Amino acid sequence: MNLVNKTQKTFALTTPLYYVNDVPHIGSAYTTIAADVVARFQKLLGHEVLLITGTDEHGQKIQRTAENLGKNPQDFCDEIVPSFVSLWELLNIQYDRFSRTTAPRHGAIVKEFFERVWKSGDIYQGQQQGWYCVSCEEFKEERELLEGRRCPIHTNKEVEWRDEKNYFFRLSKYQNKLTEFYQLKPDFIQPETRRNEVLSFVNQGLQDFSISRVNLDWGFPVPTDPNHTLYVWFDALLGYVTALLEPDAEPTLANALEKWWPINLHLIGKDILRFHAVYWPAMLLSAGLPLPNRVFGHGFLTKDGQKMGKSLGNTLDPVELVKRYGSDAVRYYFLKEIEFGKDGDFNENRFINVLNADLANDLGNLLNRTLNMVKKYCAENNVPPISKEAISDENPLKTIGLRLGEQVKQAYEQLAFNQACESILLLVQTSNKFIDEQAPWSLYKQGQQQEVEKVLYAVLESVRLAAYLLSPIIPNISSDIYQQLGFGINFNDRIQSSLNAPFATHATWGLLSGNQQLGKAQPIFKRIEPPKND
Repeated sequence: MNLVNKTQKTFALTTPLYYVNDVPHIGSAYTTIAADVVARFQKLLGHEVLLITGTDEHGQKIQRTAENLGKNPQDFCDEIVPSFVSLWELLNIQYDRFSRTTAPRHGAIVKEFFERVWKSGDIYQGQQQGWYCVSCEEFKEERELLEGRRCPIHTNKEVEWRDEKNYFFRLSKYQNKLTEFYQLKPDFIQPETRRNEVLSFVNQGLQDFSISRVNLDWGFPVPTDPNHTLYVWFDALLGYVTALLEPDAEPTLANALEKWWPINLHLIGKDILRFHAVYWPAMLLSAGLPLPNRVFGHGFLTKDGQKMGKSLGNTLDPVELVKRYGSDAVRYYFLKEIEFGKDGDFNENRFINVLNADLANDLGNLLNRTLNMVKKYCAENNVPPISKEAISDENPLKTIGLRLGEQVKQAYEQLAFNQACESILLLVQTSNKFIDEQAPWSLYKQGQQQEVEKVLYAVLESVRLAAYLLSPIIPNISSDIYQQLGFGINFNDRIQSSLNAPFATHATWGLLSGNQQLGKAQPIFKRIEPPKND
């Protein structure tokens, strides 16, 4: 199987395959928004991109949830999956593949992968004893448990004692190989805090882990022993591979891995870090396959400084949030206000204040007033006929603008979305200050027409550049700005935006030309009125 043909022009990334024991929550939305932003950015760079998302549908937790509702597990999964699809649509997520682990094609990939690992001599039968968290679908070590034998992640759930004969994967065999790999590829696990967690875990000594369950029907049978069911995580991680298959391709590993493997980026929440940064690479090594390039584990979200949960009655419904404020608003707040990789908080007052300040006032008002000034002070409703060379290099907007594209590119590549937003916003805020200081209305009264046009050009070009660089995060607002500046480019049109607005051209300051006819000035983001307290 030749896997060295992957070109630099392709970029494959994944969200987790979300567990369908319930409808999606704000944490799932957060990861998926971030993945969509990375995918859109990579497309602007001219890469062919594959964004994979989907659902993980096997395991005891699903079986129990379905039984409690008096449903069979497949029917239960089929009812929950559309809630993910519809939320991704609401959030304007442009995914390419939606992988479901109950798909028959997935079963074929799991079977072939299992056989490769079996032939490596890395699967054996043994006795499993230990404390098991059904919510995590994972055995926990005694030292990890909280008081009352509760799971450290699902703190209101007690673990269950298990003593059964299972099939095991020889994880311990890969201790040294993984340690070497982490040293050779220090960027494999990000951010640094997650890398340190993994190194600490691995250095304590890896133990073989159980990859089958008995007394569980919901899942794929172990190919060599149908009395056992494959452990949900063994099958779920392979959902990424199944998603690489072209729709009409025969489901074989060779076909799945032909174009897009290895995955460039796995985006996950920090609670599933071990599975992606330890178990998954070891399984791939056993099967003789190249490892993914990067695993990035982001932090948890809280609401008003508190952990969210149904028992606390303080969950945040992503559907309701998007319907109330719009997808761009939700996308912008979570990526600008939270450093990706760290824990972050949602507070509705802060949410409204940030959006009003950044999008309604700083960006929206700037465009609106500048377009109106062009209409008032210039002969035609065109971009002022000024060349970028006519603007002095000392001009504060040009000074920031000339280096901004590269700065923002680096921030996006490092998944430092908040840094990207802050850098772009600095240009916008400087533009507002520049207009106030230059006072084109006064220059106009003094008959300094060319100076008026230079000021208005510099500001319009800065708004354009800001909109372009923000387009992966706020595609609707960026599209509206581009339309009003006379570009026929919509950032929600995948093909058009990557072909007509390549990064190398549009991320540089000075693109606007005097023969562009400006559109009608309209608000791009309406101020949000804070909800009235009853």
